[in-house]
Amino acid sequence: MATADVKEVTTIAPGADATRLTAAAARREPEVNKLFRMVMQYQASDLHLKAGQPPMMRLRGDIVRVKAPPLSGEDMERLLLPLLKPQHRKILEDEGGVDFSHVIGDDEARFRVSLFKQRGKLSLVARRVNSYIPSFKELGLPDSIESLCHFPDGLIIFAGVTGSGKSTSIAAMLDYIAEREPLHILTIEDPIEYTFTDKKAYINQREIGLDVCDWHKALKDAVREDPDVILVGELRDVETFEAAINAAETGHLVFGTIHASTAPSTINRILDLFPVAKHNAVRKGLANNLRAIVAQKLLKGLKKPRVPTNEIMIVNPTVRKLIAEGEDLKLHDAIKMFYNEGMVDFTENLRQLVERGDIDKQTALEFAPDPEKLKMAFKGIKVSAPGIL
Repeated sequence: MATADVKEVTTIAPGADATRLTAAAARREPEVNKLFRMVMQYQASDLHLKAGQPPMMRLRGDIVRVKAPPLSGEDMERLLLPLLKPQHRKILEDEGGVDFSHVIGDDEARFRVSLFKQRGKLSLVARRVNSYIPSFKELGLPDSIESLCHFPDGLIIFAGVTGSGKSTSIAAMLDYIAEREPLHILTIEDPIEYTFTDKKAYINQREIGLDVCDWHKALKDAVREDPDVILVGELRDVETFEAAINAAETGHLVFGTIHASTAPSTINRILDLFPVAKHNAVRKGLANNLRAIVAQKLLKGLKKPRVPTNEIMIVNPTVRKLIAEGEDLKLHDAIKMFYNEGMVDFTENLRQLVERGDIDKQTALEFAPDPEKLKMAFKGIKVSAPGIL
């Protein structure tokens, strides 16, 4: 990790005299908005605040420190507690952490905030989410992402670690659908990240803890609200996954996210939610209702700060059979067999990104699941997938 400092023109000094009004205070904004605006100024992706450290930002993937005095525990409370609504403050006190969205100005910028306690003091990590929803081309997503938007029903899962751009890619897909289909799109989020504009479709967005008390109530309500497309958010437990599958079975197109590293490994990640006795039933549900898994990572780019690399597994008859029969180890070979159907693995997508000039070879090799195979791909040597059935 880089530890370089960032010079910020004016920083919030601990214990600053109340008479030294900032521009943010003059606009009756929370004082901490000055730090959020600093993130916007430097086009950073995240703001990090911790007692005992100066404000920090993530720039092009690295944490950098602002040249400012360290924040005290009292500074953290003074800056951050005014951001909380009463229900959020109760969650923080009861559970030790709370997630919420924070809007700067008149929807000038939006941040996804995680405020939590560590060693008895407050810490904050806030991800900047652009109000503008980019297109597939602007994001640099594979062409076959567009085709996934045309499924009439079923479950589409985005897999990746926190901060891998899953929410942005899904937002682009929902916006694409909204521009083209006269549908009802319902999102259930914790918290809301992108705010959508009604287009040909109209969109209702529900935030956990703000618009509805919890996930159980939101998911129970969802099927009664006549949606065509549902964003479930994170498939975090048995209840959430079962609700997503049930919605897919009843004719809805459902989007969800999960923490998994590759498209094939997502199957086992889902199974891990359930006791072994239920695995066969879960596999049957996936085989019948899963439409695609898109795994995603974010890399340092050459033309823009961050570039997604994707692995796309579309559930065709071959993939469906492998999932149903528990042949997960053959799923990667199946992806390679069906490049012509829009599937792609990380190795091939990394090669494409280098060829387009979006990333350099060193970055591609660093993130490649098998660097030697990627080197062969750079030389034009294709390794054919073995027979899998």
